[in-house]
Amino acid sequence: AYPEPVFAAARIVPADAIDITSVYDPWEGMNKRIYNFNYHFDQWVFLPVVRGWEAVVPSPARAGVHNFFENFRDVRSMANSALQASPKKLAQSTARVLINSTIGLFGLIDVATSMGMPKPDEDFGQTLGHWGVGTGPYLVLPLLGPSNLRDGIGLLPDTLLQNTIQGDLLAQPVRATAFLFDSIDTRSHTSFRYYETGSAFEYQTVRWLYSTKRELDVEK
Repeated sequence: AYPEPVFAAARIVPADAIDITSVYDPWEGMNKRIYNFNYHFDQWVFLPVVRGWEAVVPSPARAGVHNFFENFRDVRSMANSALQASPKKLAQSTARVLINSTIGLFGLIDVATSMGMPKPDEDFGQTLGHWGVGTGPYLVLPLLGPSNLRDGIGLLPDTLLQNTIQGDLLAQPVRATAFLFDSIDTRSHTSFRYYETGSAFEYQTVRWLYSTKRELDVEK
């Protein structure tokens, strides 16, 4: 008999983790078509734009753009920490926003992280999960990728919050440009590449990884 592989699933996956085959995915056919569309969009549009961004924009400027948008995500975390009745996370995210928005020049410099301040990452999908709302069916969103029904719905208030804040700070043409830069920056900082996982079952693997991650995000 062959010896058990060193990296057998039972050895590296927690005993209470979601089974890779048990993720509720009644819309699998639709999800796979969207997954394939996202792959082609990524290859022909998104990644070429990201490569151009990285080639043309100097690294310090890209870091400033990234920090600027991360500051808005700290505001999102601040709001959701309050909704989750989590005073510790609320205090941490509020302190980050105050420091980075002032000393950090409207978020362009991430002073809070350099000071060793923790960075909670909370969104409305986690808030719903915190109060017992189930994930619902697995869902692949156009352009955005893996999600589920709960997290997809959670995007709406998070997006509304960000648009409201940006609307108070930025003029309409600048907001449109900011959305574009935010999208490019997010893809630039996402290392995942479609069909480069080396797995013949990439769709199922990504589905399991996302579902497991979101379960852990809610529990933390």
